[in-house]
Amino acid sequence: MRDNPQETSDLKLKNENETEIDTIIIGSGVGGLASAICLARSGQRVLVLEQHDVPGGWCHSFYLNGYRFTPGVHYVGLLDKGQSTSELYEGLGIANDLAFFRMNTQAYEHCWIGDERFDYPANFDELCDSLSQRFPEEKKNIKKYLTMVRTVSRQIQLIPKIKGFWDHVTIPFRTKYMGKYALFSLKKVIGWYLKNPLLKTILNIQYGDHGLPPGKASFPLHCAVMDHYFDGGFYPMGGGGAIVKAMTNAIKKHGSEVRTGQSVKRILVEGEKKKRAIGVELENGEKILAKRVISNADPGKTYLDMVGRDNISRKLLKKLNKTKYSCTSLMLFLTVDMDLRKAGLDSGNIWMMPKNADMDEQFAEMQRIDIEEGDEFAGLFISCTTLKDPISYDGRYHTMEVITYINYKAFERFENENKERSPEYLQFKEKLTQKFVNSLEKVVPGISDHIVQKELGTPITNEYYINSTDGCVYGTEKSLRHIGPLAYKPKSEIENLYLCGASIASHGVAGASYSGVQTAALILKCRQDDLIQPDVDLNQDVRIYDAEDSSDYPDWMLRKIEVKKSRLATDDNRFSSVKEK
Repeated sequence: MRDNPQETSDLKLKNENETEIDTIIIGSGVGGLASAICLARSGQRVLVLEQHDVPGGWCHSFYLNGYRFTPGVHYVGLLDKGQSTSELYEGLGIANDLAFFRMNTQAYEHCWIGDERFDYPANFDELCDSLSQRFPEEKKNIKKYLTMVRTVSRQIQLIPKIKGFWDHVTIPFRTKYMGKYALFSLKKVIGWYLKNPLLKTILNIQYGDHGLPPGKASFPLHCAVMDHYFDGGFYPMGGGGAIVKAMTNAIKKHGSEVRTGQSVKRILVEGEKKKRAIGVELENGEKILAKRVISNADPGKTYLDMVGRDNISRKLLKKLNKTKYSCTSLMLFLTVDMDLRKAGLDSGNIWMMPKNADMDEQFAEMQRIDIEEGDEFAGLFISCTTLKDPISYDGRYHTMEVITYINYKAFERFENENKERSPEYLQFKEKLTQKFVNSLEKVVPGISDHIVQKELGTPITNEYYINSTDGCVYGTEKSLRHIGPLAYKPKSEIENLYLCGASIASHGVAGASYSGVQTAALILKCRQDDLIQPDVDLNQDVRIYDAEDSSDYPDWMLRKIEVKKSRLATDDNRFSSVKEK
């Protein structure tokens, strides 16, 4: 509700000399950017507002002493021609602006389970064969289980493609397996098919991609995650920031705008019984009107912080009070003066956990509040960016991102920290950084002596830069209570207010992007697929290169690698003070 008649007058005067804004999008995560592209391309004037000084949300990249890191993009799947992520980028008109490196096809995922090792090959049949050779007594069940995983995932993908009457009639039959397992956890279903504890651990290890232990994770959602990577993982050339750059350029090309450093204080609504969104007020007091507003923030930030409790129904408030958010993270960003390939690393990710650990118990251990206890972390995800993106490697210094999931309550006492962090907070970070390094020594012995740069991202960091509830990494918790029909909807109860992002359709780079398309389709009164039909005249193709083999790299790429190495040779003093110590 507007404060008074004068405010209405002021707002109208503020916009009278401007082209009317059709849609304001709060937050520039890939969901918001995908919505912006679709709406701008349809002729709307769209304004994307981002509180951080760079766009992208979790997909943004940042630099430390010239070395790039991306906190939320570690691999993407289904990028080969004809697959869904490739079709998404083609349909958004950004495929020609993107290039990806195909991660190690023999091992895009490395499972380190105590002393046990298993590598995920980038091929469904090879995965079945490799697991069957390792666990011959489970051969038939392995094939049955993985086939069911793929079937359920493909049935989920059918739902947005429903067109006419006949599709609505037949969809219950075409998605019967998805429906059969919809209300069961990953732990429950995998237990029906497989018995070997190590085998189940290997097949559950990607639970980290949705941040829930097998006992709480939705089986259909896990099917979607596994199927997304059955043909391997890909890493964007230029990191996640390259995807963001391609998307923001597309928005500008279609006559719309992305503004950074623009923190939204509240969403302006009017009306007594029937509320409707009419624009936003920024933290600096500026008010901007629009025909509609899309929030790319999570539901808590959207409804409780920006809309306000007084403007939502009791029913919605009750749901918000019961909503749980995904776990948060600790993320160690490292630059090391060491030949990591010689040390045994490659472009594949490493999932590391203790031997014989029950994964639900291990996750509970990771969620302990007293995370200072112990010398090592219970589980790690390890990614070497410069091996995934060879063009970023200068011939000497490698960059790494090491992640573990934690409970926000471990940092609750620091939640009111300002930008000038307290000594207590910095000491706490230092202890946790050392704990990370102790754990990493198990993977790369001697790495401690080669670290020239390190920075720890905490839940407080996540809140500051991403503005997510309790620094959550996947929006709402992806348990059975927060997905599918029970998830938050793209259309809110407030007229002209919409949502998109990880809490709406799905999480991850592709999932959040598709959520943005879904929200735009709702606004434009069309189907999701209608908005991502590629323009045949543009001949859109995502370029894909092999991270492990440079023999097919084009000349421009080889020259760029050489330039990077030559620059290092002429200016290699940025870490001199660290090395002298």
